[in-house]
Amino acid sequence: MAAEYPLVSIVIPAYNQGQYLVQAIDSVLAQDYPKLELIVLDDGSSDNTRDIIISYGERVVAGSHSNCGQSATLNKGWAKARGDIFGYLSADDFLLPGAISRSVAVLRDSPSAVACYCDFRLVDSASRLVRHVRAPDYSYAQMVLRMVCAPGPGAFFLRHAFDRAGPWNESLRQVPDFEFWLRLGAVGSFVRIGQELAAYRVHDAAQSFAPCSEAQAEEPYNVMVKHFSGSDASSGADGSRAEALANAHLLAARLHLRSGRVVRAYCHVGDAIDEWPRIVIQLRTWRLLVNAVVNRIGHKAVWWMNRRRGASKG
Repeated sequence: MAAEYPLVSIVIPAYNQGQYLVQAIDSVLAQDYPKLELIVLDDGSSDNTRDIIISYGERVVAGSHSNCGQSATLNKGWAKARGDIFGYLSADDFLLPGAISRSVAVLRDSPSAVACYCDFRLVDSASRLVRHVRAPDYSYAQMVLRMVCAPGPGAFFLRHAFDRAGPWNESLRQVPDFEFWLRLGAVGSFVRIGQELAAYRVHDAAQSFAPCSEAQAEEPYNVMVKHFSGSDASSGADGSRAEALANAHLLAARLHLRSGRVVRAYCHVGDAIDEWPRIVIQLRTWRLLVNAVVNRIGHKAVWWMNRRRGASKG
């Protein structure tokens, strides 16, 4: 970070998001930052994704391969990257003006930080605002105890920290980002930027709102079990292990419930209470479970109202 303008490499993994990909790519290429490398990889799409990527010519580093998933595609992109700072952008999200310049400045002014992340906008399929999102303040303890994943769209991190933490876990489909941030947080601290610098799109096909498989729903618990079995993890003698695993059970229950597996959800809630009985009196417990039921319904209602509003203006 000695240079005023270190090279920033951003990877966009693209799988059947042709309707949004142009906006994602353009939002990066329109940034005012002078040293930028954009890597866009087609992860075996069956729509027009590959044609869109090719149309940008030498303005992007392009690639295409058989479908292998988000994590493997990101790892492939970062293996190609030449930058000192890495970032990634989902093909259906986009950056806001000044995002890279502001993020690089924050990292340059925070010598102990290895990553930064920002507040962001939640938008619908037509890029209309759904709501403003204030990202949580960074706390590694909360990341471990409650699986609070503070970084969202518009996050950046140092290459040397990535090399120490290691690439994304390609066996994970539901929480690979959280598991990576958990490892990166053991390398150094993160900095929250209290400014909206990116947009996160919610739509019917978005993974965050889609039902997941039984194996995917089990990932939060499995990740935390692995974390506490690692040599660098806390022994859990102070009770943190019990609280963390209880919350991991709770998040697994939420995913099962959202996917209609009520019995599996019930079992995880029971395991959470057995692991750490105090979880039953936590307001967050009931908020998460209720959210699993009503969140998608609520967003569908907002999308419907926005579509009606757009149709009436047309």
